[in-house]
Amino acid sequence: MNQPVAKSHPVTDRVGQALEISLRGADELLPQSEWVRKLARSEATGTPLRIKLGLDPTAPDIHLGHTVVLNKMRQLQDLGHQVIFLIGDFTTLIGDPSGRDTTRPPLTAEQIKANADTYYRQASLVLDPSRTEVRYNSEWCAPLGAVGMIQLASKYTVARMMERDDFHKRFTGGLSISLHEFLYPLLQGYDSVALGSDLELGGTDQKFNLLMGRHLQQENGMEPQCVLTMPLLEGLDGVQKMSKSKNNYIGISEDANSMFAKTLSISDELMWRWYTLLSFRSLGEIAALKAEVAAGRNPKDAKVALARELTTRFHSAAAADAAEQDFQNRSKGGVPDVIPEASLSGAPLAVSALLKQAGLAPSTSEANRLIDGGGVRVDGSPVSDRGLKLGAGVYVVQVGKRKFVRVSLG
Repeated sequence: MNQPVAKSHPVTDRVGQALEISLRGADELLPQSEWVRKLARSEATGTPLRIKLGLDPTAPDIHLGHTVVLNKMRQLQDLGHQVIFLIGDFTTLIGDPSGRDTTRPPLTAEQIKANADTYYRQASLVLDPSRTEVRYNSEWCAPLGAVGMIQLASKYTVARMMERDDFHKRFTGGLSISLHEFLYPLLQGYDSVALGSDLELGGTDQKFNLLMGRHLQQENGMEPQCVLTMPLLEGLDGVQKMSKSKNNYIGISEDANSMFAKTLSISDELMWRWYTLLSFRSLGEIAALKAEVAAGRNPKDAKVALARELTTRFHSAAAADAAEQDFQNRSKGGVPDVIPEASLSGAPLAVSALLKQAGLAPSTSEANRLIDGGGVRVDGSPVSDRGLKLGAGVYVVQVGKRKFVRVSLG
């Protein structure tokens, strides 16, 4: 079917600014020329563009890595466009095969609903909920039925599907691919048909799925969406992408003190990447701050500013102030204002056993390793004797710089 040819519109300063905002921190914008035409048409007609982001509620928590695309959505939302936060409650039944070398384990409907309930609440810490369209893809995927699924599957070939990098690697490596996994990119693409999106956002690992949306829109005689991919944010280790399974993440629902302290733990080099992808400061402000550091300013000042910005966004300015003070107290060897508490029995109790029972070490052997390494303090005093036993009483037990528990031992 011949596609309607969009009328050309002049590229104004506002369109140029919108393009600059679109490209900030992005990996790819495909095709950029089409996006410029869409922006110009929107500017000329006063009609907002429809911008889609889909997230599958595979876990209950959103971390800073997820907010890279959410931040981009907010930037485009602030330009006046209509953002659509799509919760993939139906596609979660399949599981996104992107970047996987095994089939995702299925979740129950109850698990999906519980996770979905928390997703939008957390995403609203970034997006303006009053200007966000929230949809669930079960609205149009569930009614497809067998006939609809067959018709949808006819829009793509197995050969094209096997060009996908993760499917190709699994096939050539002799790893299994379940047939239902082929449905995932088709259904994600069908979301774009149902929503009539002009732009879809996702991580770089989502490129195949996002381009499927363009393909299926064209198959249905629609103007195809553009695709904007964002980098995958490196986690606290500065190497691997942020992930709960790798324990290198900051959850956006974490307490303010942990969020502040974890941000300060990243490397100076990683800090600038986080500024580009996570901060709402302008690129000019970031460049000026980077120049000051290059000229001799302590990079910790810039890192503190980033930690304050993130903590304020997800908590409050007052919480950021308190978190900064808490971090300073810890740096001086002080005890945080609020720490976990544990009640234990068995006094007198070996300190290694106490560490394990209080959740400060996963095993007694690991507790002994921490003691040998000088990483354990009781009431501020370092512990070097594995055989130390503590009698009944209340103790502040510290492991490393940030782990504290107030133990009541009886």
